[in-house]
Order: sequence, then C-alpha cells, then structure tokens
Amino acid sequence: MRKKGLALLLAIGLLAANIAGCGSSLQDGADKRESVRLMVWSPSEDQSKDSGEWLQRTCEAFAAEHPEWDITFVYGVADEASAATQVSQDPEASADVFMYANDTLTTMTDANALVKFGGKYREEIESTNSEEVLASLTKDGELYGVPFTTNTWFMYYDKNVFTEEDVKNLDTMLEKGVVSFPFTNSWYLPSFYIGNGCSLFGDGTKEEEGVDFGGDKAVEVTDYLIDLAANPNFKIDADGSGIAGLRDGSISAMFSGSWDANGVKEALGENMGAASLPTYMLNGEEKQMMAYAGSKAVGVNPNCKYMVPAVELAIYLGSAQAQRSHYELRNVIPCNTKLMEEKEIMSDPLVMAQNNTFNNTSILQPFVSAMNNCWSPVENMGKAIRNKSVTHENAKEQTEAMNEAMNSSGI
Repeated sequence: MRKKGLALLLAIGLLAANIAGCGSSLQDGADKRESVRLMVWSPSEDQSKDSGEWLQRTCEAFAAEHPEWDITFVYGVADEASAATQVSQDPEASADVFMYANDTLTTMTDANALVKFGGKYREEIESTNSEEVLASLTKDGELYGVPFTTNTWFMYYDKNVFTEEDVKNLDTMLEKGVVSFPFTNSWYLPSFYIGNGCSLFGDGTKEEEGVDFGGDKAVEVTDYLIDLAANPNFKIDADGSGIAGLRDGSISAMFSGSWDANGVKEALGENMGAASLPTYMLNGEEKQMMAYAGSKAVGVNPNCKYMVPAVELAIYLGSAQAQRSHYELRNVIPCNTKLMEEKEIMSDPLVMAQNNTFNNTSILQPFVSAMNNCWSPVENMGKAIRNKSVTHENAKEQTEAMNEAMNSSGI
C-alpha cells in the first residue's frame, strides 16, 4: 500500500499535474472505475452509533459523489492528540487520512508525515477559513491540513446564579457563586500569566526568543493565584469534579470546551450559559485571561498510494456540509466562515463562546518543539500552590524557578 519517496509529489505544481493527469485518464476510459483503498482514522466518538456514525456516513457520501472511484474504506481509531505520535512513528503503516490537533504539527512535519496542501486545494481552504485558523496550520509558509474546528476552552455557568454582566469578571463571580477551574492543568493555568504580559517564543513562532514567564509581572500573578486557591468560593477542577458540582449545585461555573457540552447541558438544562474568558483584578487593574488556542484538522499521509482521492476526501471531511453534520451530531464547533454566517449556528451560545475566545481572548498555542518543555513546570506550579508549598514569601523564588525550567528541558 505504501511507497517511499512519494513526498516529492507534494510540491504544489507536481500535485496539480498529477491530478490533471488522473482526470485525463478518466476521460479516456470513462467506463472504468479505479479501485481505491483508503485507511481513515478518527476519534471513536466520530464512529459510534451515538454520533450517528458520522465518519462512515460522511465517507460514504463522499464516495457517492465520486463514481469514478470504487472506494474501499478501512476505518481505524485515533483521537486528534494521539494521531501525531502514531503517524510520525511509522508513516508508511499509518492511515492515509486522519484528524490531528495543530499543536502536534511540528512532530509530524519533522517526520515528513503530512502533505502540504497547494494549488486549488489551498485556495479552497483559504477561502473558507479565517487568517487565525490558517495560521494555526501553517509552518514556513506551507499549509498542512484542512481545519474543521477551533480548539480552545471557555466558561460554562449557571444562569440562575450569574448574569451576563457577572461573567465578564472572575472576581465578581467569586462574590456570588462557586467557580471551578483546572488549576493543576498546564493547558489552562497559563491564561493568568499571559493575561499579565508573559509570553512564549515571541509571537509563538520564534523558538530562539524563549519563554518570558519571569520578572515582576509573573510574580504578581503567582501571588494572585495563591490567594485565588485559598478563596472558599474557588474549587480546583479535576477528574470530572466540575461537572459533578454543576449537577449537584455545589458549583456554579466551570472552564472547559465543547467536548463537555453534553454533560453540562444534562447538569444545567435550560440554565446552561456559555461565555468567553473573563477578566480578573490584579493590583487594582483589570487583566484579561488569555487561553491557548489552536485548531483540529484533517491531514493526509505523504505515503498514501491514492493521493488524489485522499486529498479530495480530506477536503470533503473539512467541508461546510461535513462540519454542519459534525456540529449537529457531536457539538463539534464549526470554523468554516461561510457556515458561521448561518443564523442558527452563529447565534448558538456555544459557538459564540468558543469562537469569541479563539478570536478575542486567546493566543495561538505555540507548536515549536521547545513548547514541550513548558507543560511540566506550569503543572508543578499549580500543584505546589494547591499544596501550599508556594507561598507569598517564596513566590518570587518559585516563579523564577518555573521560568528557568520552561526555558530548559523542563522539570
């Protein structure tokens, strides 16, 4: 099924020529269908009966639109986070088409495990996605996937407890109800530091500039977090405790993403509210929490034998019609700009919360290799504050230690 060296076909001109050549052969023998075998990976949720077997149905719809190919689909399970590891370790034995999270892009490009989209395909992708979404899948000027959703987190809240005005500021919320936050999760905790001017790799792409989570601006945040963790109306979310609290009424707000929408809806019913990230008060000044943001995309394996059908399928899986059914069946928030103009979708509080966060209260999560050094030091800081081993007395020392570790091999 695999051929070495097909990565050479990925240059925009050669891929376009290959596609044109395929079209000519089809015209010469229109009565002959080419047999095509495509291995497709996606998360198990996309293939379950609960989701209406979204992947299978979408692939079958694609096949129906392409009678020139007699396609056999082979389905496999790999979520967007783990796909990169599997594909990069052995591209030749991996799926032809798969879904991946953009923060794993460097892992796969280093392994030559992702197709570059060019020509008419790149034009189509660029015409239906925002610059921010496109930037999340672009490296050294090359585009490496078909985006199908933004990937970030936002806030759920009980509308019986908080008003739309309340949820604009975290400290206001803490005066009225109990707020849960994944304090020891290093995907979430940096939002406070970034909100006060800390940065990672310049604009996120300049690895040589390193991480700036030090100095007074960072120490001020550590001091704030010490007090936040001690607030009786603040709870640390772990192992589903946030949703459990919403369900039993002990918690009135939590931070998560669209993947928890169904669970939150079951817990709060018509009282479910969703909003982008709030501000917080630091030394009398209002600071904006800033999430990491990225995207999830459909990628194509350079070792694919049937390149044209694979690229066409990737485009289809990320198309407006596929995103619409993904949203209806699984609450996967669409990012297609044309789809986002539809009134029913653009007025959905979940869509508004996720995309407002992505566009206004986030930074693009860096996918430079050195980002791997940043996760453990931040996680350790959250755990140390929770365990009260980081105090106001040693906050400066501990913050500088975190910053040093983020700029080395981590702790």
